[in-house]
Amino acid sequence: MRSIHGIALAATVTAIGIAGCSTAPSGPTTPATGPMSFFLTSSNPGKGGDLGGLEGADRHCQSLAQAAGAGNRTWRAYLSTQGPALNSPAFVNARDRIGSGPWYNVKGVLIARNVAELHSDANNVNKDTALDEKGNPVNDRTKQPSHHDVLTGSRPDGTAFPGGVVAGQPFPDMTCGNWTKGTNEGAAMLGHFDKAGPLAIPWAQSWNSSHPTIGCSMERIRPTGGDGRLYCFAAN
Repeated sequence: MRSIHGIALAATVTAIGIAGCSTAPSGPTTPATGPMSFFLTSSNPGKGGDLGGLEGADRHCQSLAQAAGAGNRTWRAYLSTQGPALNSPAFVNARDRIGSGPWYNVKGVLIARNVAELHSDANNVNKDTALDEKGNPVNDRTKQPSHHDVLTGSRPDGTAFPGGVVAGQPFPDMTCGNWTKGTNEGAAMLGHFDKAGPLAIPWAQSWNSSHPTIGCSMERIRPTGGDGRLYCFAAN
């Protein structure tokens, strides 16, 4: 029969072994703070949903970042485009344009570690963190005028909507003509940076895919609570 001392010794050895395993080196961790790599634009380029295509939207992000002292990085607008036909590969997913992360706001607050986290419930996009490039808060749904709508043209997972025509019926425009239309016609999908809406359901609280505009001019973008703003991410 084993003695009590023997049992105690065995337990001590086991505990030491477990402790030794728990101190094994772990993988790299994401820094708690970092340089600005995400912001909500302080303005629209001036033509509503006509951003000059993806290239014009990217230039807008780059210009605002440059003015804020962060022009040494490559900035991309978080926007998707639709293809000319259902099976056409000529579309762009917003999630594929913005690099791999991590992303931080102007105050160094972590927004998301990577693309997967950005498109999950774990992202840190909200009314306190979605600041513009100058570090200013943007009017959320509780403020007047509300500017909580953000142009994205994207589905919740950051991918593009279908485009083209099927059985004689066109898919709805969700990108203001791939960001070239600033008229009353067309529409663009919006997100709510404050994750707030009229109903406590996922689509109403989505940061990137809540509801479409009622047109593509600024006069048709504003009535639902927007100001034609964009999300900008540093892709490198």
